[in-house]
Amino acid sequence: MRKRLISQAVPSPGLSDQVWLNLERVASLEVTSEEEGHPVESALRGDEKRGWRAASAGTQTIRLIFDEPQKFTRIWLAFEDMENTRTQEFVLRWSPDTGGSFREIVRQQWNFSQPSAVRETEDYAVELRGVKMLELVIVPDIKGGAARASLRDLRLA
Repeated sequence: MRKRLISQAVPSPGLSDQVWLNLERVASLEVTSEEEGHPVESALRGDEKRGWRAASAGTQTIRLIFDEPQKFTRIWLAFEDMENTRTQEFVLRWSPDTGGSFREIVRQQWNFSQPSAVRETEDYAVELRGVKMLELVIVPDIKGGAARASLRDLRLA
């Protein structure tokens, strides 16, 4: 009898094992609003504990414009809300130019609810080449409530 071992899928690297792109060095940043003490940079550094929060309710946009076209294989997002019960929707999309045309990566809804569903973490394996712009649009409450958008962490590799 001939026998072979079946190789198992290699798990994706953990957050600490991954080499993440230093966004401050390779991109400009645009954001619709930010609360004082919770700037968007704190969600992009990977070492901050507070993350970004919008200054007002309603749809918010975070846009990264890269100096040179980028290649991405992994996108990691974390959202957290310990105060509100709401359904959030976000759209992550990219552009090979500076916004003339967009290609949607994912559209996702998440129900925040205390005490057990206060954190949403998304880890996407992607094959994106020639990315000139990455845009995250967050609708913090699809019912139009007063909740403000927030982002705990955004990492790209």
